Amino acid sequence: MSDRPFPPRKPRFQRPHGKPGRRDPQARRPNFEIDTTILYGFHPVVEALRNGKRTIRRLLATENSARRLSEELGAPLAIEPEIVRPDEINRLLEPDAVHQGLYAEADPLPSPSVDTLSGKRVVLALDQITDPHNVGAIVRTAAAFDVEAIITTARHSPAATGVLAKSASGGLEHVPFMIVRNLGDTLTALGERGFQRIGLDSSGDANLDEVEISLPVVLVLGSEGKGLRQRTRECCDVMGRLDMPGAIKSLNVSNAAAICLYAVVKGASRGARK
Repeated sequence: MSDRPFPPRKPRFQRPHGKPGRRDPQARRPNFEIDTTILYGFHPVVEALRNGKRTIRRLLATENSARRLSEELGAPLAIEPEIVRPDEINRLLEPDAVHQGLYAEADPLPSPSVDTLSGKRVVLALDQITDPHNVGAIVRTAAAFDVEAIITTARHSPAATGVLAKSASGGLEHVPFMIVRNLGDTLTALGERGFQRIGLDSSGDANLDEVEISLPVVLVLGSEGKGLRQRTRECCDVMGRLDMPGAIKSLNVSNAAAICLYAVVKGASRGARK
């Protein structure tokens, strides 16, 4: 999905330069240039309204959804919603987007840097995982495990908006994105700051459960199929793997992220007690 919403009066799926046609759901511009975050659906919008760091520019709601929103938040809203019909929201989104009568345009959240990471919580790095549904599911899991930040690259990564935000189900408000131009350089910089860098690979040197983990730590996940790129692997201190007893040995990357984060958070906590 594009990072900029269509003005309501334009044709539904107008391409750049005025050529009609269906829009590509993948964002076309690099993440670091995004100046508007599109949020839709009940949980993403509610969590954004609860987030004091999020500036909402515009809020559209159907009459029923506005009532539900007011009941859920239990206080006057920071921004008065524009009451609209569902098809007015439909025109701003991709076909089949489940918006539940809520749509918001907001400023991007502040982004951390290598120097501002506290190192007191696990950091997650994603190496060219391109599917916004997968990344959104990973964000939701990261929020559940209190991940400090998610590092992604400016290219070959979905924008933190639209489909990704919907799939994250509000998690985007709790785990900031750190967009970098070169993941290898960033991992090198984190290593210089004392971060343990753990990569995940099916042929890794050790079962992730057996890796001795201590904070500060960054867990690095690669795309499905290709896995981690060679440079990324070279920037990791250890390559871990998931040993599974069943007939199927591979997992969707978002499922693997959940298992790995559980293992790393638990290992880091165990290491902190020593």
